[in-house]
Amino acid sequence: MLYKEIHIGKFIKERVNELELSSERVCSFLKKDEEAVEKMYESKSIDTDLLLRCSKLLEYDFFRIYSSHLILYSPPSAVDKTKNPKSDKIPYFRKNIYTQEIKDFIIGKIQSGEMTHSEIIDEYSIPKSTLHRWLQKI
Repeated sequence: MLYKEIHIGKFIKERVNELELSSERVCSFLKKDEEAVEKMYESKSIDTDLLLRCSKLLEYDFFRIYSSHLILYSPPSAVDKTKNPKSDKIPYFRKNIYTQEIKDFIIGKIQSGEMTHSEIIDEYSIPKSTLHRWLQKI
């Protein structure tokens, strides 16, 4: 399934291949030797600072893969928001960012008959109005 299992090293290596970057360029930008870069490609997870540098080098937001996973597979629970005050020290986001890949994934589930509208709303906590808007555009 889309974004269910994330192996970030594979995504990074795929993007390097797409851009046809030399290993010398990658190693130089990341300040790592070739062995460390190869190890990174094989890693299912990496340090966020390194991921940020990869995102800059490869001009691709690898963090959005994780955001998409959160949207699809860890929807916010029904929490009493009065008991959970927001801190001024970290940013909070009011809305989810739905990438085109997520929209296509959800619409594909409906078009194939795999899931109904109400099943999508329940499973992925996508607002009914948002789903309706996506379906109007196809």
